[in-house]
Parts: sequence; C-alpha cells; structure tokens
Amino acid sequence: MPRPIRIEYDGAFHHVMNRGRNHASLFHDERYYEAFLKCLQESSEQFDAVIHAYCLVTNHYHLLIETPYANLARIMRHINGVYTQRHNGLKKTDGPLFKGRYKAVLVDQDEYLLQLTRYIHLNPIETKKPMVSKLGDYRWSSFPAYINQSKAPSWLQRDKTYQMLGHRKKYSGYLKYVEQGVDEDIKRYYGRYNLLSVLGDAEFKAQAQQMAEDDKLEPKTVWNNQPSCDEIIQLVAEYSHKKPQSLCAKVPNKHVSNAERAFAMYACRHYGRASQKELMETFQLKHLGSSAYAINKIRQQIEQGQWRKLIKWLEKALNIVKSA
Repeated sequence: MPRPIRIEYDGAFHHVMNRGRNHASLFHDERYYEAFLKCLQESSEQFDAVIHAYCLVTNHYHLLIETPYANLARIMRHINGVYTQRHNGLKKTDGPLFKGRYKAVLVDQDEYLLQLTRYIHLNPIETKKPMVSKLGDYRWSSFPAYINQSKAPSWLQRDKTYQMLGHRKKYSGYLKYVEQGVDEDIKRYYGRYNLLSVLGDAEFKAQAQQMAEDDKLEPKTVWNNQPSCDEIIQLVAEYSHKKPQSLCAKVPNKHVSNAERAFAMYACRHYGRASQKELMETFQLKHLGSSAYAINKIRQQIEQGQWRKLIKWLEKALNIVKSA
C-alpha cells in the first residue's frame, strides 16, 4: 500500500503521531517523558515549531504542531532523532525506537483545531484500560495546563484554542468542552486509512494540494546579508514615524491594531531570520509562536499587494539583494 501523501506549506497545522517499534514502550519513567518534552522545547526554539497540544502515552505520542515556515520534516527529524538518542542513552540500548516514519495529518484549523485538541487530550482515558480516573491528573499531556491545573511551558501555545472556544471562563470552559467527548466525525476519520492525510472538507483538501505544489515551484530566497532585529525595528519605526519601543511593546488596549508592529515581526523573521524565541523576547510576547498569527497575516496582505512601498524602502535601506 502506498504511503500517505504529506503536504507542507507555511502556516500549516499538523496532527503528528508515532508509536514504538513492535508496540514497545517509548516512555519508561518520568526521565523519558521529560527528555521528550525537552525535544519539543528545542523544536520551538530552534525550528520555530508552534506546539498547540501534546499527549505522551507509554508506547505512542500525539502532537498538534503549527509550522509557520513549512518545515515539519526538519522539526520531526529533531524530535524523533534526538529523542531516540536520549532514550537509548537512558536505557543503555541502541537501534531504532519508532515503528517507522511519523504519521502527519494536515488539519483545517478553522474546522478541526479545537476538536483535535480534545481528541488528543482524551487519549489517557480512551484506552482499553484508562490510565487515570481523572483526566487532569495525567501529567504527560498539555491538558492540565489547558485547565490551569499546572504551569504551562513557555513553548505551549494555548491562546488560539481558547480563542476558538469563545468562552469567557477559558479554563473551566475548556474542561467542560473536553468532558463532552470526541466528535463523531473525528472518530470516523481516524477509524479508516486515508491516502491523502488531510482533515478537512473537499475544498480545503484541494487548496492544500495546490499550496503544496506552488511551494515546490517557488524559489527559496537568499539574502546577501542578515540584519539584526534591532536594525530592522529602527528602520520600520523611522518609516512609520514611531518610536522603536512602541513596535516592541504590546499595545495595552487589545482592540487597538498596531499593523507596523506586526510588519516588524514579519521583517525580523523574513530578513533577519529571527527564531520564535528571539521574536518572543524582542516583542515581549508571552509564548513561543505567538508571532505566527501576525506574521501570516502580513504575508497574506503582501500577497494582496499591500506594504509595497515600505518593503521597497526597507530593502533599499538594508541593502538587500536577492539571489537564487
């Protein structure tokens, strides 16, 4: 049987799964779980992975990952490869750990992101023999952080899920949502083999396929220099007649838009190759990956013809020269 087709593009969401070879355990005690979580942290800091949910269950794992820069393969090479090394080091063994290459399902975030976090978080009690009697007691899942029962790691991105939930009391609201159980359409999807690993309607599948094909044809841009975030922010502030600190600090009133701040994030990533960690620190964000939404929005606006004058001025000021 042919392998499921993998589709990657900027800003995609993926449900990633893998299990131990011959159903063997991946996690033997808390040292192993912690080693895997360290790999997730590193994937955020080094490769800009945005982790929306996770669940580690003895012989398999589930991850919900956003890839602002279409690099899921690189992210998973780090997670699976480095964890295999750490696992074998702890257990004094060698050789392959996982059943095979990871399974990745491309997700329509608007339709299924919220439902998928619930599916992932319910894993510890959906097994034949529930691992805990109370879901919030399961330590190796992002669920306790989602209901504010434990401190969330800086690399875990919960805000988008809360936003989609649309509940004033986000912690208790999410708890009640998960207690409702897995959606029937989610159960049906994961109950059959899917050659095209996409969770979405026919239109989303067609768009995803087209985006993947377009991305393969698009030449990768290389700059003749790599400006710092400070240099980029200074120039964007100069052009916008704003103070640099106003671009770095979050607007107190959440209803007030600061488009130039979002553009500065985009420019720092696009021209300066800033990592998610650097963007979080530079723009005083609360979580790794919080810049992804703003950057993707600016990218869409650029595709629609906006920001041309500023881009032309900025590239001239930075002495940017594009080359293949």
